[in-house]
Amino acid sequence: MAVFDTHAHYDSGAFNADRLEVLASMPGCGVELILNPGCDLESSKTALELADRFPYVYAAVGVHPSDCGDWEDGALLELRALAAHPKVRAIGEIGLDYYWKDNPPRALQQNVFRRQLELAQSLHLPVIVHDREAHQDCLTIVREYPQVTGVYHCYSGSLEDAKVLVKLGWMLSFTGVITYKNARKALEVIDWLPMDRIMIETDSPYLTPEPFRGKRNDSSHVHLVAEAIARVKGLTPDEVARITLENGKRFFGIKGGEPNEAP
Repeated sequence: MAVFDTHAHYDSGAFNADRLEVLASMPGCGVELILNPGCDLESSKTALELADRFPYVYAAVGVHPSDCGDWEDGALLELRALAAHPKVRAIGEIGLDYYWKDNPPRALQQNVFRRQLELAQSLHLPVIVHDREAHQDCLTIVREYPQVTGVYHCYSGSLEDAKVLVKLGWMLSFTGVITYKNARKALEVIDWLPMDRIMIETDSPYLTPEPFRGKRNDSSHVHLVAEAIARVKGLTPDEVARITLENGKRFFGIKGGEPNEAP
């Protein structure tokens, strides 16, 4: 089973002890491609360094809503410069997060989200959206930029919102959360969702799927997400892996086969 982990944070401190070893092991685990999104300028730079080091790793650059408290519009110039690198394939992880009480003010999050959507539009790049407890505001802002398409990562919205996003041309991505007992809403979305709009991810080091929940996540577990989707869609895990691999390559503009050896 060859899989594409379309969202994994190997820039995270959780990988400080063995980051390069873990990434080097991924081809042997059947992981063909990995996309590492940034959450601020420093993690975006680290994501790009890792993409330079490993042929099967790609990057996205952006400022996460939880990390936008010290935002200055000069950051757009730095993100634009980083995005000029050929292995940067999206602007992200960007969006809104109303879950944490100590997050930056909602008005600031919304402004930063809009500025980065404008950047993506000017660069003709897709976006990777983080939407946590902000479904209506997130969708409202997305609809302001009809020329921008992207993916809602770790999709947690309703079936009704999913239908709107599909109509707008967007993708939805799912994590190990769909293996949890309380995942009924996401499974309902997956049951309806056309297969050409689905991507899979780990969100490593977070959201580890069953039966490894509670341990550090990495891309070797993304096949468990494919298996969960296969059960819902009545497909084999290999079919889901193949379709989502092609979906991810199409979405991120990755052509043909990629080298599958560690450097």
